[in-house]
Amino acid sequence: MHDIRRVRADPASFDHALARRGLPPVADALLALDGKRRHRIHESELALAERNRVAREIGAVRQRGEMETFETMRAAMVEKKSQISALERAAADLDEDLRQRLAELPNEPLEDVPDGVDESANRELRRWGTRREFDFRPAEHFEIGGARHGMDFTTAAKLSGSRFAVLRGGVARIHRALGQFMLDRHVEIDGLTEIWTPVLVREEMMIGTGHLPKFAEDSYRTEAGMWLVPTAEVPLTNIVNGDILAPDALPIRVCAHSQCFRSEAGAAGKDTAGMLRQHQFEKVEMVSITHPDDSTEELERMTRCAEAILEALQLPYRTVVLCTGDMGFAAQRTHDVEVWLPGQGQYREISSVSLCGSFQARRMQARFRDQTGSLDFVHTLNGSGVAVGRALIAVLENGQCEDGSVVLPDILAPYLGGCARLSREGRLQRAPSS
Repeated sequence: MHDIRRVRADPASFDHALARRGLPPVADALLALDGKRRHRIHESELALAERNRVAREIGAVRQRGEMETFETMRAAMVEKKSQISALERAAADLDEDLRQRLAELPNEPLEDVPDGVDESANRELRRWGTRREFDFRPAEHFEIGGARHGMDFTTAAKLSGSRFAVLRGGVARIHRALGQFMLDRHVEIDGLTEIWTPVLVREEMMIGTGHLPKFAEDSYRTEAGMWLVPTAEVPLTNIVNGDILAPDALPIRVCAHSQCFRSEAGAAGKDTAGMLRQHQFEKVEMVSITHPDDSTEELERMTRCAEAILEALQLPYRTVVLCTGDMGFAAQRTHDVEVWLPGQGQYREISSVSLCGSFQARRMQARFRDQTGSLDFVHTLNGSGVAVGRALIAVLENGQCEDGSVVLPDILAPYLGGCARLSREGRLQRAPSS
């Protein structure tokens, strides 16, 4: 959420920042509403001061026996109290209106974020790995022989409808191993604290991270008013909701492996085959809560954490910085890590790491006390570390063999009982002894 004081201080630059995200000017309308709100507050304060003045005098008037004057003043007090209540209600209504309008505006992009309207303007930062040369046409994950035995979309559709998957046997075990490997690496090497969180959260938690009110159609709400998390970013970030942290509490670095739920309302007809885009999926999420001076450096650190997962899995990738038109609502700057999928012949996003600055912290009222005792908002960051289902897709497509079997990354062998291959029948196999 934005601070109205920032709009007052420089409305032109505020409009310019949001124009980079394709929005029309809004500063004048916000300031006009803010002016009305402040005027009502000022009126109520003046009325309250007048009521207090009369209250101090009315007792003395009664003591002097000036009953006619006393009754007049008492009637005026009742009227003034009603006036104050009306002014306070008007100010509160205007304050809520202003808060709602600010809550619907996306974050301001950092100056070095490239301008653009869609992903075609994203800027590549680096690449890693050598894309494998196949002597046969590489298949997409759902076409690979060994994977077909373990991916059941027909049963999933019977159970839940489209965009769900049932995993079986070796494929299910590889999927589980990937999540476990990611968690272990983030905890043991990257120094993150593992957390297990609920996947049902209260509405104010979704508001805190910026998923509400504007994007309600992208998530699932229960009849009881709880929300299924679209990502563990929501509960992990909101751990500090309403808190005032001590100076030495930062940074807070956490991760969680969770189920995620998205309606994919804006993706009709997109990636319908296979399990690339699902309503329910698993992700290992990273969240950092930092001092404002450290957040830019933390973005680079978190990006490297995601990249290191793919390097350990021997999966080629590229990292891009998103343009203003492709960034998420709460982000100031976002790095996407895109894994190479030979079956599709293109790079696809597998991790998105975003710096949100104080945008989420202001919505959550998450602050810290600095060394001087002053309060300031923390900075928040979030990123996939990484999407488990998409990692499964990448492992299958990059390791596929012409006979339908799949050679698995060496790093997964300890999680698979020493197995190093998925057979074309969908069974896990150990590597042949030399």
